Amino acid sequence: MPEFIDTHTHLFVQEFNDDRNATVERALSAGVRNLCLPCIDESSIEPIREMCREYPGICHAMIGLHPTEVDDNYRSVLERIYAILKKNREFIAVGEVGLDFYWDDTRKREQTDALMQQIEWASETGLPLAIHSRSAFDELYSVMESYRSKGLSGVFHCFSGSEEQARKLLTFDGFCLGIGGVVTYRKSLLPAVLASVPLERIVLETDSPYLPPVPYRGKRNESSYIPYIAHFLATLYGCSVERVAEVTTANAMRIFPKING
Repeated sequence: MPEFIDTHTHLFVQEFNDDRNATVERALSAGVRNLCLPCIDESSIEPIREMCREYPGICHAMIGLHPTEVDDNYRSVLERIYAILKKNREFIAVGEVGLDFYWDDTRKREQTDALMQQIEWASETGLPLAIHSRSAFDELYSVMESYRSKGLSGVFHCFSGSEEQARKLLTFDGFCLGIGGVVTYRKSLLPAVLASVPLERIVLETDSPYLPPVPYRGKRNESSYIPYIAHFLATLYGCSVERVAEVTTANAMRIFPKING
C-alpha cells in the first residue's frame, strides 16, 4: 500500500470530538502514516500536543498564530506563543501563519507584522513555515521577497492560485505548494495550473475538516481522504499513485525533517 503524509490537518478541532481516535485509525488504514497539525491560536496548542503525546511518531505539532486570529492583543499573544516555542523542541514548523484579507481587511498592518515576527521565529530556529494566504497574494509575495536571502523553507498551504502565482512562489526554492481536495473540484482551475508545476514541488494535505475532495464534497473532510487527492494527481501527472506517494512523501520529509525524529 502506498504511504502518504497529510501535511495539514486540523484533527484537534471540535468537529472530531466524537470520533477523533477512529479518524486517526482510518487515516492509518488508508496509508496516511504522518499527520501534521497546524496551530490556529493559543487555545490550539495543548490539544495539538495532547494528540502528539497520544500518537507519537504519527501526529506532529506546529505552532503559530493564524492570520484571522490576529486581534488587538496579538503582540502579547505572540510573546506567549514564542515563549512556548523557545522552551520546547517538539514543534516541526511555525504555522499556520500568513495573511487573510478575505473576510476582513481592516488589520492588514497587524497581520503583516504578525507574519513577519513569525517568519523571524522560523529564521531563528531553522523551522519551516506553513503559510496561509487568502485574498492577499501580492502582499504575501512582497513580505516573502523581503526574506528571500534567509534561506527559508515550508509550504504554501492550500494553494489555489494562478499559473503566474505558482511560478512566483516556486522561485522560493525551499518551498512546496500544498495541494488538497480543491484540485478535484469540477470547476477548479488547479489542474491546468499544475501542468507547469513539477510533482517534486507538491505536498499533499487535507486541511480537514475543511475542503474535502470529490466524492466527499459537502461533508466533513478527514486525513483518510488523502488517497483520493493522490489518485487525482496520478491521472493528472500520468503516473502511478505509488509514484505520487513516493515523491510527495519525500518532499514532505525534506521540508519537515523533524517528522523523522
